[in-house]
Amino acid sequence: MGLLRRERVELKTADQVVLMRAAGLVVADALDAVRAALAPGTTTAELDRVAHDVIRAAGAVPSFLGYQGFPASLCVSVNEEVVHGIPGDRVLVDGDVVSVDCGAVLDGWHGDAAFSAVLDTGAGAADPEDVALVAATEAAMWAGLAALAGAQRLGEVGAAVEDSLDGRYGVVEGYVGHGIGTAMHQPPEVLNHRTRDRGARVRPGMCLAVEPMVTRGTADTDVLADEWTVVTTDGSRAAHWESTVAVHDGGLWVLTARDGGVAGLARHGVVPQPLG
Repeated sequence: MGLLRRERVELKTADQVVLMRAAGLVVADALDAVRAALAPGTTTAELDRVAHDVIRAAGAVPSFLGYQGFPASLCVSVNEEVVHGIPGDRVLVDGDVVSVDCGAVLDGWHGDAAFSAVLDTGAGAADPEDVALVAATEAAMWAGLAALAGAQRLGEVGAAVEDSLDGRYGVVEGYVGHGIGTAMHQPPEVLNHRTRDRGARVRPGMCLAVEPMVTRGTADTDVLADEWTVVTTDGSRAAHWESTVAVHDGGLWVLTARDGGVAGLARHGVVPQPLG
């Protein structure tokens, strides 16, 4: 989830980053459980219940549930749905592109992450172009995260995301990454494309959600009558990946990645540095 205006950035202490890591791992657990449940014949509401139960069992609260009236613990967006899909009775089928966005708050601190996957039971229903889209979007997210290791301004993140995609796909501009901490959405905005605005100065203590949303066709979107679900205007399929990362004096720490970002950042020559 995202969209906000420029305001004062909340910088976290080392101890607060450690607390955010705990929230991030709750999100990681919930998304792992959803991945395990993701299969043809499953409804999006069933996926929502899986994540809700994991979050509650950890003593955390789903960040999304009730947020500005949102009725569920997950956003589950399928095929041409880009983001903010409301779980319901939709039954997933082989070949669907499914994007799952999850947030949790633990002891007052938020974590937020998302992944996309193509349902594939080996029956040949999965479109290779959808598989490539999901992989490219994940790679773009890691490129954006890695850019923070040496970035002076947040605009470098958007440039890295755009460069990673190399003009092959549509990059949705109306929905962006964001600061995160004592609230799910905080300043600053984290764009997924190059812009003349250099963005906020990158400083230790920043915690950010980096989340590219990428399509096989147009980057233009509409919002459905439910006032939440964002879809591509041309019906092209979309993918969404997101991770929460902390910038600190020693480097980066990906708070929603179980390995802290070791595998994803390695391809960019960046070694994450945990706190605590």
